[in-house]
Amino acid sequence: MRVRAQMFAGILALAALLGGRAGAADSAVDAPAPPRPAASPKSTGAPLPTPADLATILAAVRAPGARAVLVNLWATWCDPCREEMPDLIRFYRAHRAEGLRLVLVSADDPESQKDVARFLAEAGADGAQAFIKTGDDMAFINGLDARWSGALPASFLYDRRGEQRQFWPGRVTLPDLEAALAQIAAPPKGGPHHETKGHP
Repeated sequence: MRVRAQMFAGILALAALLGGRAGAADSAVDAPAPPRPAASPKSTGAPLPTPADLATILAAVRAPGARAVLVNLWATWCDPCREEMPDLIRFYRAHRAEGLRLVLVSADDPESQKDVARFLAEAGADGAQAFIKTGDDMAFINGLDARWSGALPASFLYDRRGEQRQFWPGRVTLPDLEAALAQIAAPPKGGPHHETKGHP
């Protein structure tokens, strides 16, 4: 039984009950093994997820060299997470050459590393950075964004300076991702050296 996954699932369920936010609050108790996305080509170079705390994940976001960074919080036991993964990877592949970095953070128990790695390989997540969240759940949730209820999936888009520009609670769509990236890439109104901060 995956204790950490169950604990996080409990927090998600409580957050959904109190906050009314859409997301995957399904219990991980007796959850079946994650299905393999049949429509996606098998990967030969998918990332091996490593346990990481919030500081490590934020360091990956702020590491130099990226034009934008998409962070997705997901889990193998979360149906909406599995359903949106092909779109996230499609978006990443379309913009990777332009400097987009994809950081996938699983809420699975660290002991489920092989299951997480298998899912990412089958999904074709080559080139993405993959982590398994460690540390206190609520500290992680609040440290990433106080507006986030903790429900999965959740996605965050950061600019090249590591500043959060967009937050999507629940499943995100390709049009939303494309529009947000275009906004970051567009020349700022204040001139070439001015960049608009903030997010909706």
